Parts: sequence; structure tokens; C-alpha cells
Amino acid sequence: MPAGCILVADDDAAIRTVLNQALSRAGYEVRSTSNATTLWRWVSQGEGDLVITDVVMPDENAFDLLPRIKKLRPDLPIVVMSAQNTFMTAIRASERGAYEYLPKPFDLKELIAIVGRALSEPKERPRTDAPAEDFDQIPLVGRSPAMQDIYRVLARLMQTDLTVMITGESGTGKELVARALHDYGKRKSGPFVAINMAAIPRDLIESELFGHEKGAFTGANARSSGRFEQAESGTLFLDEIGDMPMEAQTRLLRVLQQGEYTTVGGRTPIKTDVRIVAATNKDLRVLIQQGLFREDLFFRLNVVPLRLPPLRERSEDIPDLIRHFFAIAEKEGLPTKQIEPLALDRLKRHRWPGNVRELENLARRLAALYPQETITAAVIEGELAQPSMPVGGDEPQSDESLSSAVERHLIRYFSGFDDGLPPPGLYHRILREIEYPLLSAALAATRGNQIRAADLLGVNRNTLRKKIRDLDIQIIRTGG
Repeated sequence: MPAGCILVADDDAAIRTVLNQALSRAGYEVRSTSNATTLWRWVSQGEGDLVITDVVMPDENAFDLLPRIKKLRPDLPIVVMSAQNTFMTAIRASERGAYEYLPKPFDLKELIAIVGRALSEPKERPRTDAPAEDFDQIPLVGRSPAMQDIYRVLARLMQTDLTVMITGESGTGKELVARALHDYGKRKSGPFVAINMAAIPRDLIESELFGHEKGAFTGANARSSGRFEQAESGTLFLDEIGDMPMEAQTRLLRVLQQGEYTTVGGRTPIKTDVRIVAATNKDLRVLIQQGLFREDLFFRLNVVPLRLPPLRERSEDIPDLIRHFFAIAEKEGLPTKQIEPLALDRLKRHRWPGNVRELENLARRLAALYPQETITAAVIEGELAQPSMPVGGDEPQSDESLSSAVERHLIRYFSGFDDGLPPPGLYHRILREIEYPLLSAALAATRGNQIRAADLLGVNRNTLRKKIRDLDIQIIRTGG
């Protein structure tokens, strides 16, 4: 006896043949078609125990067909396949009632496992209507297998309140993922509130999170709401959670356990309804061993772990990413840019210590400062050869060599313009784009000594610290 009847819809005859053979060997009865019309007739006649369908078919898009199928047969599992391997493809599939989304090309063993799982648990999962936002504005870009896995996990999490722990190196897009969870989830009508633990003085974190009462401490002249109150009915993003001091960890644990908190200086418990998404670029298990992070809090936060890969592990996404960033720059008024294949090859070979953020900064710099429409490999080579901060053992630069490095950097920027000057109106953009390398060069020259770097640059120390934080400059101190 067959284990079940599978309806397959795909306009590619080769894929239909492969699926027919694989599913038949697994013990299933298979019926296949090249169009949505036949699939809908079979479904409406009560045939099939599971549907496997491509998104794009000659007569109808599967995303238009799925809601009708789910309305007629809500318990019928649907597996959606697509070569349009974007985040919003996964979201559309999930929002329209698909049991699972598989990017093409897919692994047959994985598909068979999904079919078996779906048939053993043929339950209707709660759905909402598709989001009304502009799908093209989603900030997550990439078609690599690593990103496809992330898209699928996010699609499953959208309509839940599960706590998510996002890990990854600096610049991999942890806040973008947290925002996507909020903006396309069931809490999208509520606020999204973010707090960076590393950017707030340790003795103020509890007040920032939970608020304080008037007179709770010196300078507390009035009651102040905290981030939990501000994020009520929405999402609270706790960035760099590894930098949270122990006292605040204890209070946060109580919130996660009991769903309530008290303000600093307050006595009355306050009920809270927020979704927690945390992120870190540190290994929390190491911090636990060092006594710097509570193990019980880690398990409360790590309900759904989500690791974002560094850009060097998904270099095949670089062409899509650079074009995405060029498109954003064009919408902001910068010139249209294209990039030649050899330039893309050079970008793929780069290690990208700053990850996607570094690539985005490069794209904006290319769009703002180079007059040619097509970016060549020579331009990319020159940009990637910029002086970097020492990794260890290098002698610090003198004030004179620092000045020379900055001068060389500016000459390289401006040499692309015929008259040595950029077009009118680019002053502020140029200023913004050269801040990162300028500050990085100053910090490299002083081995990460912010006081001396501020003196070299002639800026206030607090101003320099704010710029380092805003630009996410990684400070690497060398020995000696």
C-alpha cells in the first residue's frame, strides 16, 4: 500500500521526473502536472495527501493559488519550491500557508524527510494574511545555502513569540534580522525598541531597561520610562547582550521567568508583554565559564539560536549585495553604478573583516566618489588596498606618517575626477565616507589609544568615542 498520494506541480519536466522517481522509491503514489489549473482540479476533487509545487507556473503563480487551497482543504500540507531564493519568497510561502519552503536546487533526501514529517503531522498551523509592506524593501539579501537556511527559520518564527538569540560577528546584520522578525511578524503593529548594552554605562543599564522612579538615585529628578515600557506589545532587541552586567542579568531573568519587572526605586511589579530578541558577537558559553554571564539566563534567551554567517562564508552573495547597495545609493541621489565581473571576483576573494557593513560602506564610497558608471577591478583593488589597522607586532605610525596615509587616501578618492574636485553637492557625503578610514588610521597610529588619537585629530575625546560607536570601528590593540 502506498504511504500517501503526492501531487507534484512544476513546469520543468526534468524536475517532475526526478521527483516522481524519488517519491515512488520512497513508497508514495505520485501524480504530476505542469500547470496550476490541473493541480487545483485535483485538490478540489479531494485528491492527494500532500502537494509539492513550484512558485512560477505558466498559468498561475502558486502564491495566488495557495490561499484557495488552504481555504478549501486547510489540513493539506503544501511544500513550495522556488528558484527565486529570497527572504520574501520564504515569507510569502509561510504567510500563505505552506508547510515548508525549499529553494532550488534542493536536496532529495531533505525533501523526502519533509514529506514524511508533513504526512505524520497533518495539522493546520495558524496563519495570518500576507503583510502589506513593500516586499522589495526587505534588507536581507543573499541566495547562498547559508542564507536560505536563515530565511526558512525566520519564516517559521514570524508568527511566534519565541525568544531568539542571534549570534554572529560584528557587521553581519544582526539588527536587520531582529527588525525583520518584528516588521513581518504578528507584533509589527507594536514598537520595535533596540538597546545596545555596550553603548550604555554599566551603572545606567538597569534604569535604561526598566525605568526609574523620581529620587531613585542622584539626578533622578523625575520618573523615567524604560525600554521594556517603551516596547510594550512589540519587540525589544537586546544587542550585545554579552556586555550586560550581572545585576541587570538577574533582573532580566526575572522578567523572562515571571513576565514582570519593577522600576529602579519602585516596589510595584509591572506586567510586561514584549518579545525578546537578543544578539551578541561574543561566545556566551565562554563568558559563562568565566563567571561573567548567568547560565540560567543563557538558556532562557537561547530558545531559538540563529547564527549569522560572516560574509567570507557566503561570498557567492556578494554580487547580489553590492548591486543591492548600489540601488539604495541611487535612490538616495547618487549616480547609477555597475560593476564588472573581474571586480566581483576580486570582492569575492577579500576576507571582509567588517562583513556586510564593510561591503555596504565600500558600495556607498564607490557610488559617491568615482565618476565612471562601471566600477573596474583596478578601482576595487585600490580600495581594498587601503591602509588597515595593525593586527599585532607592527610599529605605531608617527604623526607624520599618519598625515601621509590620510593624504594618500584623499588623493586616491579625488583623482577620479577630471578637475580634481567632486561634483557640487557631494561635500557632506564625502565627509561621511572618509570619516571611517580617517578615524581608523588615527587609531592605528596610536595602537588604539583613544586619548592620543583624539589629540592627533584635534577632536574632543567624547566625540571620538561616539564616532567609534556610531561607525562600529573595531579597535585592535597591539602589544609592546
